[in-house]
Amino acid sequence: MQPTKPLGKSEFIVLVATLISLVALATDVILPALAEIGAALNVAAANDTQLLVGAFFVGLGGGQLITGPVSDSTGRKPVIYMGLLVFALGCVVSIAAPNFEIMLAGRVLQGLGAAGPRIVTVAMVRDQYEGRGMAQIMSFAMAVFIIVPAVAPILGQTIMIFAHWRVIFVSLLVMAGVGFLWLAMRQPETLTAEKRRPFSISGILTAALEVCRQRLAVGYMIAAGVVFGAFFTYLSMAQQIFHDVYGAGHLFPLYFAILSLALGAASITNANLVMKFGMRRLSTWALSVLTVWCFAFLIMIQVFALPMPMWTFMGWAMVAFFCMGMLFSNFNALAMEPLGHIAGVGAAMVGSVTTLIAVVFAVLIGRMFDGTVVPLITGFALCGLASLVVVKVTTHGLAPDARD
Repeated sequence: MQPTKPLGKSEFIVLVATLISLVALATDVILPALAEIGAALNVAAANDTQLLVGAFFVGLGGGQLITGPVSDSTGRKPVIYMGLLVFALGCVVSIAAPNFEIMLAGRVLQGLGAAGPRIVTVAMVRDQYEGRGMAQIMSFAMAVFIIVPAVAPILGQTIMIFAHWRVIFVSLLVMAGVGFLWLAMRQPETLTAEKRRPFSISGILTAALEVCRQRLAVGYMIAAGVVFGAFFTYLSMAQQIFHDVYGAGHLFPLYFAILSLALGAASITNANLVMKFGMRRLSTWALSVLTVWCFAFLIMIQVFALPMPMWTFMGWAMVAFFCMGMLFSNFNALAMEPLGHIAGVGAAMVGSVTTLIAVVFAVLIGRMFDGTVVPLITGFALCGLASLVVVKVTTHGLAPDARD
């Protein structure tokens, strides 16, 4: 029997966070194992192991183009179910992968599947909330969600201590199963039959063109993709930075968790401030601070030839990640605000364009890793500046809206 009673706000937030966090879990839980996976599958260049993160996001970006439009026609829940099943298939492929190429294929499948819960869940939120209310829900969800990237590397490290690294992908299967059962038993369908759009290629193209005509939607999805590219770079480089640059060894998950808490603190702060100051003002402030902070560090490193010990890097990253955390939910809500009547296609385009732009920047910056943290900080500074320029151009001449 399908549930019909709407979930309470608290349980809905936790469910949303759980479904969205499948992306973070699938990304971060393998980070401690990258070197071991590379050795087991005969990967020649150390930087090539970064592709295990990039391949996942390629699948995620492509999958979002499909899942959003389909959910506008079939409802949200069936698409999330299908995504979880494809994700599970990708996990099975990775568990059995005999070489690096098959492992990459499994990671792409995982990304394709994760696109369902990731993007359609956002549409599910948009079905019920809008404007600052949506930003608040997403901020609280991100605060819960951030627990996953904080503990995921610890989970991966623990699995490697007691079992083979392939068991990591078994843990991802379990997570997908939990999300599947919780959604089926507790969450009602948010897109009722009378609100669904008939599925047609022409209809999807029409909706996509409508998205492209929305100045704010296009501007904020590009700005988000550029600045999130810097964060994706960190995810790709994290294992090398903490292991190779700072020799953190088994303490890598701890340092990773500490920095993840900065994102969680930002999400909580944003949830408490967004109703008062609005999404546009808060995101502009955060982006400006991020850019100035990163360029200031680059100047200190380059001009004064200052060393970058662990504590200095952690201090830089805590502030940078706090700013980044303020941007996650606000940029997404700002891009989605004018797209409520086509939430599925809108969420698909916002998610896929943002992800694919971010992947391009992450791959380009990640390949420049030279055994120091300078490429990462440079990437943050340049991506922050470029994103700020895009935001300023997008909002030029526009009066603040009461909803943002």
